[in-house]
Parts: sequence; structure tokens; C-alpha cells
Amino acid sequence: MPTEDPNWMQTLGGRFLVFDGPDGSGKSTQLDRFAVAAEQAGVSVCRVREPGGTPIGEAIRDVLLDREHEAMTAATEVMLYMASRAQLCAQEIAPALARGELVLADRFLSSTLAYQGTAGGIAFEDIVAVGRVALRGVEPSLTLIFDVDERTRTARLTGAPVRRRSKPDAGPSLFADRIEDKDAEFHARVRQGYLEQAERWPERYAVIDARGEADDVYALAIASIIERLG
Repeated sequence: MPTEDPNWMQTLGGRFLVFDGPDGSGKSTQLDRFAVAAEQAGVSVCRVREPGGTPIGEAIRDVLLDREHEAMTAATEVMLYMASRAQLCAQEIAPALARGELVLADRFLSSTLAYQGTAGGIAFEDIVAVGRVALRGVEPSLTLIFDVDERTRTARLTGAPVRRRSKPDAGPSLFADRIEDKDAEFHARVRQGYLEQAERWPERYAVIDARGEADDVYALAIASIIERLG
């Protein structure tokens, strides 16, 4: 089977894969596992996260996720995420792709479309228009959406250690940041936003049922990558 042969991963050089989905979907865990497997197969891997991935982007990340900034509007969020993304594309992603590396991103434009678009109320076409300025032609080869229901999402987040951002004295919270703190209705709209994107762009998106055990989810992700890119 292709999944038993790591050589197929060597064909992924110069490709750009995005691992995305709601908070608690397990996307970061799956990205880490896939990155290790690709590196062991001899693939040069560039791993990035959003927001962040560069010194400028990490500074923007602190502002975006700080729970003290409750007054921040969805439009402001879009601009800050895009600023971080523009720097990431110019400084890390585009050069890595030019070198023939496999780029793996934890979130990308798909997150903005789901969180600030469908859930936050910013028009889809406005986000896409700003994205053209930020991305400068950088587009994922494939976006994997790790899909979970609200019960699974909440159970995973509340059962995991709180990952403090920059202010350890920020007070008690079930979650780690300002975005995760939003209510269940907001996160239901986020999930809907991801699924709508996958329906709109089926050739560029793959939806992974991420409710199961990590090994099962990983197998589904590998199968989707092989089907689309392998």
C-alpha cells in the first residue's frame, strides 16, 4: 500500500499543505506527525504557523490572541491576520517553495474565511480581496480541514492543559486565548464556514473526519493527500 511506503512523500517537494480546522480538531498534532514522517522520508520540510511564523507575525499573534483585547472587531482581526500572513508568505513560504521544500502550515487563509468571515460577519469577497494583496500568488496545493463536532471540540480543549500566550496572570479560563473563549454558537459557525469552503472548492480542499482516535485520523489524512497529490 502507498501508506506503507514513505517514498511517495518524496514527490511532495515544492508543495504547500495547510492543516486547518476548528480549535480542538487535532490539526496541529496531525501536522507534527506528518512533518516527522516526511522528514524521515528525506523530504526537506518548512513548518509554519498562523498567526505567527516570523518575528513580526509572532508579535501580531500576541495582540490577536490576548484576552484583554475583547473590543477588537472582526475587521481589525482580518487586517492583523493578513499582515502576519503577508510577512509569512514573503519571508518563509515563498522562499521555501522556490527551494523545492514541502511547506506545512498550521492554519492559513481558510481560517480567516471561517472565523472572521462566516462566524465574524465579514463579507467573503472582502477577505478574498485582501488576501490577494497578502498572499501575492502563494496558494496551498491542498487544504486539509479536520472536522469535529462541538462536543468533541469542547471536550478536547477543556481536557488539555491551558497553553498560556504571554500573560500568565490573565486569570482563570477553560481555554487559552481570546478566540477560543468565544461561545459555542460562534464556533458552530466556524465549523460551518470550513465545510462551506470545502464544498465551494472541492478540488483544493479535503475534509477529514477528526472525531476518532489520532491514528485513525492520521490514516484518513494520508489517504486524502495521496488521492489528491500522491
